[in-house]
Amino acid sequence: MNNQATVEHPVSLNVQIKTCPSPVWTIDVILELFELPFLNLLLKAQDTLRAHFIPNAVQLSTLLSIKTGNCSENCGYCSQSKRYQTGIETQSLLSTAEVLEAAKVAKAQGSGRFCMGAAWRGPRDKDISKVIEMVRAVKELGLETCVTLGLLKDGQAKQLKDAGLDYYNHNLDTAAEYYSDITTTHNYQDRIDTLKDVREAGLKVCSGGIIGMGETRKQRAVLISQLANLDPPPESVPINNLIPVPGTPLASSKPVDIFEFVRTIAAARITMPCSYVRLSAGREQMSEAEQALCFLAGANSVFYGDQLLTTSNNNSESDQLLFEKLGLHGI
Repeated sequence: MNNQATVEHPVSLNVQIKTCPSPVWTIDVILELFELPFLNLLLKAQDTLRAHFIPNAVQLSTLLSIKTGNCSENCGYCSQSKRYQTGIETQSLLSTAEVLEAAKVAKAQGSGRFCMGAAWRGPRDKDISKVIEMVRAVKELGLETCVTLGLLKDGQAKQLKDAGLDYYNHNLDTAAEYYSDITTTHNYQDRIDTLKDVREAGLKVCSGGIIGMGETRKQRAVLISQLANLDPPPESVPINNLIPVPGTPLASSKPVDIFEFVRTIAAARITMPCSYVRLSAGREQMSEAEQALCFLAGANSVFYGDQLLTTSNNNSESDQLLFEKLGLHGI
């Protein structure tokens, strides 16, 4: 009996998946995944990926900073906080024409999703009206749209949904118990409340975390548990490898061992089988072999293009060369 169900995606994604299980993922069970022999874990993760997605397909997203710097928050990893001296050039909100031009370039290079990020604690109503113009313009190009604007006020998620927004990004960042070590100007519940508003507005969720901020393995397992037990889990799960930015409190953070990072990717894939797991920030610092391990562990999405919000990224030419070596193709 055929138990597959087609999930609604743009035709270009050509993805068909089985109906997803929705067990409760306890921290202990996720820790057991982390502790599996490395090759056993990768096999389990790759089997999970192939059960729910077309093999060797990588979803490509391009990220654009539409408003840079001068943020009032004190997130310890962030180059855009006005509390830290990081040397970035602040930039007021771009015009719709500037955003549209960048989106056209992204589409020409093969991206299927265009993500717009603004360094705000949360947008004001006049800001939302300008972002809505951008969303509508990008949507008309035939791209999926995503924004990350910080904490939303009542009604703002619905406004974005009505404008045609597909995804809202709001990362949980780390384990709830560790969150106050990373930022104190808002709390973990604030994040959960915004995700709840986003879901109630009918938007898809993009939410993940940052690895390498001094957290323990157990706290990484807690983060994965928090994400996997959202109802439903995020459709996109970015896993970022911390880029220590000079001038921020986390500038001297020690890098996480690549095998531990790959284990985190695999745990995300196994616990969220129908989500795109995105190999996100920090990829430029990885060798081709290290990136290949992440894809083997179930990553099937990347940020595509030579710039993230304020840090550099692999350029599209080097990504295409790597994809050719690995037999991957972008969607």
